[in-house]
Amino acid sequence: MKKHYAEGSGNLFADLGVGNPREARAKADLAHRIVDIIESRKLTQVQAAKVLGVDQPKISALMRGRLTDFSIERLLRFLLSLGHDVHITVTARPRSDRKQPTLHVYEAAKGRFRTAAIGRR
Repeated sequence: MKKHYAEGSGNLFADLGVGNPREARAKADLAHRIVDIIESRKLTQVQAAKVLGVDQPKISALMRGRLTDFSIERLLRFLLSLGHDVHITVTARPRSDRKQPTLHVYEAAKGRFRTAAIGRR
């Protein structure tokens, strides 16, 4: 029986042909965490904008996944502004382990890591 579908790579952004898919995945993971925090606190977009020091349309864009105006650094600052610690651990990548370096975003509430490879495709 012939397959009528293609298996994904594990990174939707790469599968869709997005430029720099690994960075896009990392930004999406960080934004997802920020949106979770905003929603868990039951903040309105106006309230969230005040906490994060941006205007409400930026929060709307963030919540809709429109992340072109947001750098990883800016998203990290948002997490700090929301009162969350950000831990960055730099380790050597074992040669035999994998081909690409990765960024792991730990979701403490869910007790798991979200992983996004960073670098060239």
